[in-house]
Amino acid sequence: MTAFLELVVDHVLDQVVGGLSGGLRFAGVRGTEQKQPSKGKNGFHLVPCYTRLMLDETTFRRHWDAALEALKKSLIAREEEGGFEVEEQNGVLNILFEEPPAKFVITPNTPPRQVWISALSTSFKLDWSEEAKTFVLPKTGETLPEVVDRVIEQHLQ
Repeated sequence: MTAFLELVVDHVLDQVVGGLSGGLRFAGVRGTEQKQPSKGKNGFHLVPCYTRLMLDETTFRRHWDAALEALKKSLIAREEEGGFEVEEQNGVLNILFEEPPAKFVITPNTPPRQVWISALSTSFKLDWSEEAKTFVLPKTGETLPEVVDRVIEQHLQ
């Protein structure tokens, strides 16, 4: 137990000291890249990091509002030839299809700071990417507009 506590303390200290001198370093974004603790540059232990720095709610909402407006404009421009209708209600975007009948729902989920897309009997959960400056599906690296375009095309085939 003592060895474990030392490992945790070393990790926390390394993160704090590293954060003060140039940004926090993560041993793995979601803990998948590194399975075992290892020695870092300064001799401190690096352990998998299972969380990322979470956006504050105001920043998340600002990002979502901008993404929603851009996506809505793009989809409305494609409505007539696209075979679907776009509706927005209270910050939730609905894409409605007559043939074959379906409804896709794109909504912000504030507690985990994600955008959720319910489409094709699947839930897609997108995270904000500071590098891409947009919401991204972690599994594929697709951006919000790319995921929406893909699921629309799959539905209409």
